Amino acid sequence: MGIQNTLKALSDPIRREILNLLKNRKMSAGEIVEQFSVTGASISRHLSVLKEADLIRDSREGKYIFYELNASVLEEIMLWISELRGEHNHDKEI
Repeated sequence: MGIQNTLKALSDPIRREILNLLKNRKMSAGEIVEQFSVTGASISRHLSVLKEADLIRDSREGKYIFYELNASVLEEIMLWISELRGEHNHDKEI
């Protein structure tokens, strides 16, 4: 995982909304497309960016591809941000 790819993926509001949808359950590409007023090709590109950033995983079930959230990458980002904020730095106690 590259932090640059992850932050790029998170920078787009549609991709953030896709992650919100996937936090509750895995969904097919068609189910995801139904939630937006953009083309299927556009959603496909967003899914590709999220997958490249390892924020989602896909699996084939019959003729459908289902997407699900990869929470471990988000947890790593949250840990990194909390460390930047000094929340895990115990050496600062004076």
